[in-house]
Amino acid sequence: MSVPVRDASTVVLVRDGEHGVEVFLQRRVKAMAFAAGMTVYPGGGVDASDRTAPTGDDPWVGPAPSWWAEQFGTDEPTARALVLAAVRETFEECGILLAGPDEHAVVADTAEYADGRRAVERREIAFSEFLADTGLSVRADLLRPAARWITPEGETTRRYDTRFFLAAVPAGQRADDATSEAVDAGWFRPADAVADLRTRARTMMPPTWSTLADLAEHATVADAFAAPYRLEPVQPVLVHDGENRRVEFPGAERYYAAFG
Repeated sequence: MSVPVRDASTVVLVRDGEHGVEVFLQRRVKAMAFAAGMTVYPGGGVDASDRTAPTGDDPWVGPAPSWWAEQFGTDEPTARALVLAAVRETFEECGILLAGPDEHAVVADTAEYADGRRAVERREIAFSEFLADTGLSVRADLLRPAARWITPEGETTRRYDTRFFLAAVPAGQRADDATSEAVDAGWFRPADAVADLRTRARTMMPPTWSTLADLAEHATVADAFAAPYRLEPVQPVLVHDGENRRVEFPGAERYYAAFG
């Protein structure tokens, strides 16, 4: 039976560390229906509430949905939902809030929004309601397109068309591990996270590995943001070799070589 493809957003959250760029990674709980036990970035599927048309002025700063639609090869309502999902998921999963009262300011301390974060995560209120109640606007200008990966055909549980965003942690904010979806979380140098594949200290799917490998080539967050990005959809192909199963995609040989 064919599995429908669902839109999803993932945020590659970065900061400048003492020894170069660092990226925020989470290890998903093993009970998750998708990517159980895998090392991932904050993110998830687009919710119905992300697609709800805004009432009144749209709380939005930065490139318009039409620009994002062009970047990600989709329509404007979906593009808007993808950006909203990226900001929402990042807030839910690690407490980073890419929003502010206007185009000149970003939330510096998210502690006062802890109750709202829990309410959004529990789906007690829509994220758009949270923004309206707090007078905050989505800061789409803090995000940059990074990549697009589509789950291979043949997956029997869930498939996603995932757009990857790059974002730097706003000054004053701190990412945490206060989410029910991860057993641990923290900051890593991209090269170190990739090296953990060889020791089996962690596992990750090709999209995570690929974006980490790209990040490892940059010395600073500014360098990463200035680098050209590739938004051609990558859809790996499942290959069955007897009892073994592998995925083929551009760069797959480097991915499997990372396992040693």
